[in-house]
Amino acid sequence: MSFYSFFRISKPRETAVPVGEVEATYKRLRERTFWGVTLAYTLYYVCRGTLGVVKQPLIDGGVLTAGQLGLISSAFYFVYAVGKFSNGFIADYCNIRRFMAVGIGVSALINLILGWMGLLTTPLGMGSLLIFLTFLILWGINGWVQSMGSPPGTISLSRWFPLAIRGTRYSIFSSTPQLGKSVSMVMTGFIVAAAGWQWGFIAAALCGVIGLAISLLFISDTPESEGLPSVQELSGEPVKEMDKKPTKELQKWVFKHPGIWVIALSTAFLYVTQHAVSDWGVLFLQKQKAFSLKEAAQVIGYAEAFGITGNLLAGWLSDRLFHGNRARPVVLAGILAVASLFGFLFLDGGFVLNLLLVALFSFSFSIVFCIVAGLMALDFVPRKATGAALGIVGISSYAAAGLQSVASGYLIQGFTAGDSYNFLPVSIFWIIACLLAFTLPVVGWKYLRR
Repeated sequence: MSFYSFFRISKPRETAVPVGEVEATYKRLRERTFWGVTLAYTLYYVCRGTLGVVKQPLIDGGVLTAGQLGLISSAFYFVYAVGKFSNGFIADYCNIRRFMAVGIGVSALINLILGWMGLLTTPLGMGSLLIFLTFLILWGINGWVQSMGSPPGTISLSRWFPLAIRGTRYSIFSSTPQLGKSVSMVMTGFIVAAAGWQWGFIAAALCGVIGLAISLLFISDTPESEGLPSVQELSGEPVKEMDKKPTKELQKWVFKHPGIWVIALSTAFLYVTQHAVSDWGVLFLQKQKAFSLKEAAQVIGYAEAFGITGNLLAGWLSDRLFHGNRARPVVLAGILAVASLFGFLFLDGGFVLNLLLVALFSFSFSIVFCIVAGLMALDFVPRKATGAALGIVGISSYAAAGLQSVASGYLIQGFTAGDSYNFLPVSIFWIIACLLAFTLPVVGWKYLRR
């Protein structure tokens, strides 16, 4: 079997499902596929969140510096950005089951290698430069395979769900980052505090193996590959003239659409803010507010779970309460996100206050994120070019996340003297990004609708 034939989209099955069984089979496979991609993508995030938890042990142990960790994180984001763009376009033509399984399988292997390398560092006498280069290269590769998770997840919604319920399902699927980060922060935080940073990577690898199994056992590529009619026929949804055009032509149309680039720029600032908190929040709480690693990981991890509620609420707010107006809920949630982020960065307080502030930020920020980075784009993107739109948004988003990682790392390191950390410059940087994230799409909403 060639590389191309392994990954290409499945051909329609020759034997069709009997007419009397079509409806039941379609619903069963649709639900199985949806929950398969949702659970698998949640575990994708566990395999990428490890580094955010183990930064302080790596710094305290003299393994890596804050600046080096910033470069390692940026390698992930820059490679992820390119991968998100290319894999978004490629995934429109691919078997989403195999595509998703390969990505999480390789990511699990990378986490396992880093964990074992940590356990063998002292016996092997590895130098600090070699450790840094190993982390840099492997975490960069992890960025590429991680970019193989989101495109098949989103494409599965287009292939299996009619427009009438796709928004609600997207809200559920888009909550996977918060759920995955929450699991990663809490689980990895406990394990690292108890056994060391090496075992945090090994635990993430085990989660990746579970995600691989879920991908292979639960996900179906297309209704046609299972002997079913297309989703339009199954749901009675009219086939638009645009959907009849070849995938390549639709991808070009999306690439030239100015609206997708407005969304891409806004999402870039969203990712700066989101990854600032998830990547540096644990370190911030440890050094600025004297939290233990376990407490800091719990604050960030538990609060991430509130983002799930925000995601689930986003679709209902924009569709029902605001009758399709995407801008109004973005304004309200955006103001709340900036206010709660400001409180987290500048107010003193203990575990409960910081948990509430980060939870409020996660909740409100997730509403903005779901609407801007997802629903606004899906409003005008054809089904067969969903991956292309995701790729365009992804490359700008994760390039910005990579720049954030470098800038944040060196802003923190540059204003630190010994054990005295000064987070003021980097805090201002994060708040400005949060402001721009929700104001750009609001200003351009009327244009986007046209």
